[in-house]
Amino acid sequence: MKQITFIIVSLFGFAGFAQQATDSVATYKKRVLETTEVDFLASYYTQDGNNAAVSGGIGTEKLTDVTPTIVVSIPLNDDDVLTIDGGVSAYTSASSSNINPFDGNQPADPFVESTGASSSDMWTNLTGTFTHNSDDRNKIWSTKLSVSSEYDYFSLGFGGSYTQLFNEKNTEISVNVNVYLDTWNSIYPYELRPFSENGSGLNSNLFNAHTITGNTNYTPIFNEFSDESRNSYSLGLSFSQILSKRAQGSLLVDVVQQQGLLSTPFQRVYFADVEDSFIENFQLADANELLPDTRFKLALGGRLNYYLNETFVFRTYYRFYNDDWGITSHTAKIEIPTKISSKFTIIPSYRFYSQSAADYFAPYEQHLSTDQFYTSDYDLSKFTANQYGLGVTYTDIFTGFHLWKLALKSIDLNYHYYERNTGLNANIISGGFNFIVY
Repeated sequence: MKQITFIIVSLFGFAGFAQQATDSVATYKKRVLETTEVDFLASYYTQDGNNAAVSGGIGTEKLTDVTPTIVVSIPLNDDDVLTIDGGVSAYTSASSSNINPFDGNQPADPFVESTGASSSDMWTNLTGTFTHNSDDRNKIWSTKLSVSSEYDYFSLGFGGSYTQLFNEKNTEISVNVNVYLDTWNSIYPYELRPFSENGSGLNSNLFNAHTITGNTNYTPIFNEFSDESRNSYSLGLSFSQILSKRAQGSLLVDVVQQQGLLSTPFQRVYFADVEDSFIENFQLADANELLPDTRFKLALGGRLNYYLNETFVFRTYYRFYNDDWGITSHTAKIEIPTKISSKFTIIPSYRFYSQSAADYFAPYEQHLSTDQFYTSDYDLSKFTANQYGLGVTYTDIFTGFHLWKLALKSIDLNYHYYERNTGLNANIISGGFNFIVY
């Protein structure tokens, strides 16, 4: 049993799991978490492409995002842990800046970002999770509450999970439920805003200051969303089994039901049967995005992890996804953690993804004005994507390095390069420092 435990620890990197597996609760109950732990996490993300949904499937997709996060895990007693997770995401976005492309210092152009107020924003999140473990550590309950906000929406989330371990902790079954209640503050393309503000007429500030070229009889379709709520309900089930001394597998099922405002109000659409209207180099919206107000998602997945020897571990993952918008996708991933010393591990990885297009997607100027629903958001298009990654992990179980009252337990640094066959590419750098408080 000890050998099996050692191998599984190598598979997952959780040192505490081995200690729990050898607990003798009849004589001594080990604390779930010995002392407070603090994680300092951060990521830096950049992307570029030429299919911005804000400008109807054409235009720059440049974006830069910086996300610092702090996670504090506090043992309340032998059995209970409180985890507080707080983070912000500060970004600058060329595409969202073109919600109002006419507020910059240069002629409006979908391939040039505006310098106006919509070019940057900040997302904030705070999540609290309470976890309780039974005396024998075979039952785990958790509840959580989260709050997040951005310039155009506010979200309240809550949920819980239950985990049962059997067969000397070789078998694990988990169920988790989450609910997210979101409220939009709908922001529309700049040329459509007077319709939402007074119910009629064009944007006098815009059209009095600029000349329309092309079709001067500009009469767009405006979709105003009176219900700005969006509710998401998810149910997840997982089954995990130690298959042998070297192998561990799991099966995953996730079901999500969404209802409410699932369109993005500021994303433009251009119709093939409507003559184009321009101001400067920017094409005025024929309509803003319109999608159904319900969506059902189903995902089935599996993991198989294999401990080859003290140097190499193979972690594999596959997921099948389908929804009632017509999207079917496949995800496959492999990681090979490679131990190069007693403290350092490198983790090369590769991820492949492919999906079909949503029923309501069409590229720039391929929708018709008679369509019931329409979007040119390339996240809903048919595409394939590859992601290549390399991570480095430093682990010191003896916490030799100290900073004030913090003892360093581990460091993680990861780089990923992501590319789609539509032309979108991205670079992601992420890292984290795990400390224990003494």
